Amino acid sequence: MAIVKRILLDVLKPHHPGSLEFAQTLADLDPGYRVNLRVEEVDENTESIVVVIESENIRFDEIDQAIKKMGGTIHSVDEVDAEGSPPTAAD
Repeated sequence: MAIVKRILLDVLKPHHPGSLEFAQTLADLDPGYRVNLRVEEVDENTESIVVVIESENIRFDEIDQAIKKMGGTIHSVDEVDAEGSPPTAAD
């Protein structure tokens, strides 16, 4: 199965947690995660943000659950960089 190395997400989140805490929480999911967060739009109750995560092996389900736990919603997955897995001895 292919390994996801980079993913760009369009996310809607409440004002709290703030952007710094939001990014830190995602980065803390795995020691190899590098997270870049950019606020695109702010309204009365929410913020639209773009989140880029890079790593040697991104676990999307874990990221999705963490975002939901913080009150956010993934609107779309706008970019994905994936790499094929090397063949195993069984192949």
